[in-house]
Amino acid sequence: MGFLKLFSGKGPEEYEQKGDRFFKVGEYGAAKMEYETALDKAGKGQSGDAGRDDRLRKKVFGSREALALQHKQNAEHLRESGDHEGASELLDLALELTQDPKIAAELKQLLGRARNGITENDTGAPLPYTEEDTEEDREWHIEENEHFTALCGALAEETQEAYHGYGDAFRTGYVALNQGEYELAVTFLSQALEENPPDSLIPPELATAYLNLERYEEALALTERFLEHHPRSIQGYHTLCETLWADEQFDDARERILACPKEIAGMPPILHLKGESLGRSGRHQEAESFYRDLLESHGFDEHTAMSLAATYESLGKEEDALDLYSEIMRQCRGCGARINPFVKQRYADISLELGDHSAQILEIYLSLIDEDPAGRENHFRKVEQIYTAMGNEREARRYRLFANDLSGQPTD
Repeated sequence: MGFLKLFSGKGPEEYEQKGDRFFKVGEYGAAKMEYETALDKAGKGQSGDAGRDDRLRKKVFGSREALALQHKQNAEHLRESGDHEGASELLDLALELTQDPKIAAELKQLLGRARNGITENDTGAPLPYTEEDTEEDREWHIEENEHFTALCGALAEETQEAYHGYGDAFRTGYVALNQGEYELAVTFLSQALEENPPDSLIPPELATAYLNLERYEEALALTERFLEHHPRSIQGYHTLCETLWADEQFDDARERILACPKEIAGMPPILHLKGESLGRSGRHQEAESFYRDLLESHGFDEHTAMSLAATYESLGKEEDALDLYSEIMRQCRGCGARINPFVKQRYADISLELGDHSAQILEIYLSLIDEDPAGRENHFRKVEQIYTAMGNEREARRYRLFANDLSGQPTD
C-alpha cells in the first residue's frame, strides 16, 4: 500500500492538536495518550520550550482528571445496574489516574461499596444536599469547581482564561454539558450567554447542548452567529458540520466547509471535516480518493487512516479495510501507543467475517473484554463463536454463559 509510507519528523504540536480534538469530543483516554506522546517528543527535541512543556503537562493532568471523573460516572451507572465487577474495574482505573485527594477518597468509598455489591440505599449514604446545609452546599461547589478546572485543563490557554472568566452560570452549564445533562446545560449556558459579551466562546458549547437535544434550528442559529464573530474558528466549523449532519443536510455541510476561510482550509481538522462530509453524503468513492490523497500528501495519521478504513467498509472493500486496520495496529505497536479498542474490534470483526477463527483473533477479543467493558457481551459471543469453530465446546459454553448472564438470558 504505497500511500502508507512513513513520514518522519512528526512534531509534538501535531500530537497536541490530536489530543485537543479527542478531548473536545470527550475521548479523554485517547487525548491523554496524545498529550503524553507530545510531551515525550518535546523532551527529545533539540531545543527546549519551557512554556510548551508546561502547557503539555497541564493538558496531561487535565485529561487524566477528566478521564478519572468519566470512569467514576460510568462506574456509578454500572453499580446501579448491578454490574459491581465492571464498576470496580472502572473505579480502580480512576484511582490510578487521579491526583486529587478528595476525588480519590470518593472513589475508594465507591469501590468499597462496589466490591461488596452494596447499593447506596443499603448503606448510610449521605442525604441529598439541602438549602439549609450550607457547609455541604459549599463542598458541592468546590467539587464542581474542581471538575470544571479538570475539564478546562486540556484547552488552549487563551480558551481556559476565557472560560474561567465567564462566571458561575457558565461553569455549572459546562460541567453539566460534559456530564450529559443537556437540559440543565441549556438553562445555565443560556444564562451565561446573556451575561457575557456577544463575541464570547459560549455559543458552540450551548449549540452542542441543543444538538444533543435534537434542537437543530437553535444549534444552527447559534453556530452561524458565532462564526460571524469568529470566522476562522475550527471549533465553530466542527459544531456547524455536526449540526447539519445530524439534520441530514449533508450537501449543505459540504458546501459550507468548502467555503471556509483559506487561512484554515488546509488545516487537518478542516480537511477531516471535508472528508467526513463526503462520506456522510454518500459520496464514498470521492471520500476514498480524498483520504488516500491526504495520506500520501500529509503522511500517516491514525484519524485519516481510520476514516479511510471506514470508507472501504462502506464500499464493501473488506480486505482493504482489514489491511488498513492492521497497519494502524502495527503503527501503534511501533511507537508503544495503546491501540484504539475500536480499531482492534473492527480488525477482529472483519477477520471473523472472512472466516479467520485463529488464536490471534481469539486473543484480540479476550483483550477487548478488559479494555471495552461496555461491549463485553459482544466480545463474549465472539469468543464463543471462535471456540465453537475450533471444536472446543467446553470453552464455548463457558463464554456463552458469560454472555447470557450479561444479557439476562437463561443459562443452558
